[in-house]
Amino acid sequence: MSHHLFLLSPSDTPLYSRMIKQTKPAASVSSPLSANLPSWSTSAFAGTLTALSGASGAAHHTSGGGVRMGGGQDPHVIQMIANASLDVVEDVMRKEGTMYLKSVDKFNEWTVSAFITPGNMKFILLHEGKNDDGIRAFFTEIWELYVKTMLNPFHTAHTPIRSTVFDVRVQASAKKWL
Repeated sequence: MSHHLFLLSPSDTPLYSRMIKQTKPAASVSSPLSANLPSWSTSAFAGTLTALSGASGAAHHTSGGGVRMGGGQDPHVIQMIANASLDVVEDVMRKEGTMYLKSVDKFNEWTVSAFITPGNMKFILLHEGKNDDGIRAFFTEIWELYVKTMLNPFHTAHTPIRSTVFDVRVQASAKKWL
C-alpha cells in the first residue's frame, strides 16, 4: 500500500510531494474500469486501463516490441488525481469550518484527503484505505513540521521544500500513523 503526499501553496503551486510506501502487503485489486468491459477490449487497452486505475504489475508493450512489467502507479496519473481534486477541496473548504476535511474525493481505488492550514496551505494525501484518525494525526504532525521549516531563517516561504531532514521526518510520521 502506498500513500502520496502533496503540499501546495495558497496559489496551488506544488511545494513538496512524496510517495510513501508501506511495508505491509496490500491486497490484490482488480481494475474497476475493466470490470464491465468484454475481455477483448481490456486486453487491447490494458496499458491505458492500468495507468488510469493505478493497478500494479501490469505488462506494457514498448516501442521495441518487448514487454516491461510494472508502472501501475504512474506518477503522472497520481499528480492528475491530486490536481483534479483541488476544485473539490476548494468547495468543501468553503462549506466546512475545519482544517481537516477528511476524504473529499475518490478516483478508482484512490481516496483524497485534505488538510487546510490557517495560512491556506493545502496538504493533499492520496490513499487506498480508510484510517481517518491516523490521517488526521499524520496531517497534524506534517503541519508542525511545515511550521518548523517555515521558522528556519534560511528557508523562504512558499518555495519548494528540499530538506532531507523534512523527508526523513515525513517518512517517520507516515510509518507511525498511516
